[in-house]
This record gives sequence, C-alpha cells and structure tokens, in this order.
Amino acid sequence: MKAPAASVRPLDGITVVSLEHAIAAPFCTRQLADLGARVIKVERPGSGDFARAYDQRVKGLSSHFVWTNRSKESVALDLKHPEALEALKALIARADVLVQNLAPGAAARMGLDYASLAAQHPRLIVCDISGYGEDGPYRDKKAYDLLIQSEAGFLSVTGSAGEPAKSGNSVADIAAGMYAYSSILAALLQRGRTGQGGHIDVSMLESLGEWMGYPMYYAFDGAPPPPRAGAAHASIYPYGPFAAGDGGTVMLGLQNEREWKAFCELVLQAPELATDPRFDANARRNAHREELQALILDTFSRLTTEEVLQRLDHAQIANARMNDMAGLWAHPQLQARGRWRQVDSPAGELPALLPPGRHSGFDYRMDAIPAVGQHTDAVLHELGYADEAIARWRAAGAV
Repeated sequence: MKAPAASVRPLDGITVVSLEHAIAAPFCTRQLADLGARVIKVERPGSGDFARAYDQRVKGLSSHFVWTNRSKESVALDLKHPEALEALKALIARADVLVQNLAPGAAARMGLDYASLAAQHPRLIVCDISGYGEDGPYRDKKAYDLLIQSEAGFLSVTGSAGEPAKSGNSVADIAAGMYAYSSILAALLQRGRTGQGGHIDVSMLESLGEWMGYPMYYAFDGAPPPPRAGAAHASIYPYGPFAAGDGGTVMLGLQNEREWKAFCELVLQAPELATDPRFDANARRNAHREELQALILDTFSRLTTEEVLQRLDHAQIANARMNDMAGLWAHPQLQARGRWRQVDSPAGELPALLPPGRHSGFDYRMDAIPAVGQHTDAVLHELGYADEAIARWRAAGAV
C-alpha cells in the first residue's frame, strides 16, 4: 500500500515556528513535519539546541537530535539581539503555529506569549510545553524528564520490588510531545471551522499523569498501588521474562485458564501441572510464583530461545523475544513492511523509521536533519532582509 509520489500531505502549506530544545517540543514538531508542515526551528547561533551535544553516537551527531529533528529548517537567531527578535516576530507573523518549550516565563518576557500575540495574529496557534503548566504552585520549578517520572508516580510502580527504575527512554518528554502534537492538530481543525487560532498549554506532569491512569485507579481511595515487579506482570502469572538454555530471554503472557492448560500440555509438556492445586487458578499461581518459576526455567533451560518460541506459538500463547537495540535495528517485521528510509544529515545519509500509521493517500515527509543555522540566510531573505543586513548581524553574533 504505497501512496502516489505526488500526493498531498495533510499539513502541506502549514508553517510552524518552534523555539525548541531537548525532546518534548522537537518530537512534537518533527511529527508535524512528517505530515508535511514546514517547521522552522529557531536555535542559538553556534551551539544550537543543546540536545545536539547530548552524545555523538550517530556518526558524530546526537542520538536524541537525529531522532527528533529531521525535515526541519534551522534558523540561528540570538533573541537577546533586538533586530534578531524583530526578525523572529516577522517570521511568526507568517506562521500558523508557534511552539515553545523555553524556561517558564521566557517567551512572555520577549513578547512571544499568546496574550501578546493573539490580537495582532488572531489565526495563530500558540503551543506552550512546560513541566507543570502556566500556573499553579509548581509553575516555576525546573522540570527534566526523570524529575517528572518521579513526580507523576511513574517510578513508584516501575522497577523491581527492591528498587525503582526509570524508563529507558524519555517517557515524560514523549508524552508531552505527543499531547502537544495531537492538540495542535485539533487546534488546526478548530481553526478551519471558526477561523480563530488559540492557546495550548501542555504540561509534562499532566501528560504522564494521563498515562498513569491504570495504576492511579488501581490504588483508588487509598487502596495499595500495583507492586513493582520488574519486567513481570504485577498480578498475572506466568506473565514476564524467562531465560532459555542458550542465554536468550523469552517474554510470555497467559491470560486465562484455557491458555494455562495449553501451556502445561504443549510448552512444559507436563499436563499434570494444569490441575496441581498450587497452580490451578491465577491467584494461586501468583501466590506460588517462585515454585512455578523454577519449574518453567527447568524446562526452558533444556531448550533454545527459538525452540521455546516455537512451543509457545504452537500452544497459541502470546510471546515475544526480548530484543536488544541490535535486534530492533534488524527486526524482520520492520524489514518486511518496508519501514526504513534514508534521510540526509550533516554526517551523511542515516537510516530512519517511517512514522507509525501507514496511509494510503500520502507518503510521510522524510527530509534531512539540519545543521545549526543551515537555513538562516534563506529564511531571512524570504522576510526581505538584504545580504548586507545579514552580514552585519552575523558580525554582531545575532545570527
């Protein structure tokens, strides 16, 4: 199912200006660019978005930056310079959306908050992304991903019984970026009906708090929260990782008694365990985890990972191989579905996953990752600035 080469993308013709750094806002705007929006990323002259310096794992480029910044134009402006700030305001005047995740209050001090912009630009959509939102007692607290994971209770239900563990990716940033993205799409639809822009206030705490809905309700009215159970399910057993004899790890999950019977007969090849009074209901299997785990591991120790997976598939038990990053890069399902593309970058071509959701009507935009300030001159020329002015600004460090 491939879209026509000349297909129109949903956000073609939409211009997004973003004062962004780190992950939440860049992830939001990259997804807008995936759908065809022109995203103009405003960065500090010289160093740019500080996420560019997080690491050098991708041919000298930052893994975070490569992931969240393809298909964008980079304009370098020192917003402390009055003329550079005026250029930014001229750029915003032509934009449909302004996204920012600067420090609390920074946009307002420059006259870039919604209250300052709305009267002059009534169709403009302004999306502010912050740790805790634009008001409330936590408004001015610094907010990094791990701090929000802690504040939102994520750490309290993640990890092993003895120690909490953070997510292996920036889950709070990702949650905020996703809600900013979907909120902007909704605001564009709303503007199509009303002709009016609007203000979107997205907080990392509220975004991750929404994702914590199940454990919150599980602990409703003072009830005990879900216990930390490592990679195993907190209340269903067997449901989690089990080692195979060749050093691999298999994740499996049983959902009902029919599957338990099939597991005993076809996977463990010990049908008598199905009616063992220690294990004949989930509550009892959960209460006797250690005993059942020992039986499962004893069987699996004589099998390779592939043999365990084959037995589980034969028994129609849900399962997965516990992949590492190399396994994900080489995943046969992603290869078979043609999910990889090549995108250009300052370090040459790099592989990139297509966005989730395969559409019949259009192809996603998969353009280059920009160098700092790569598009500054071109964008300033669009705004009517002459080469002489740009050269003067560059000499003054404004671009």
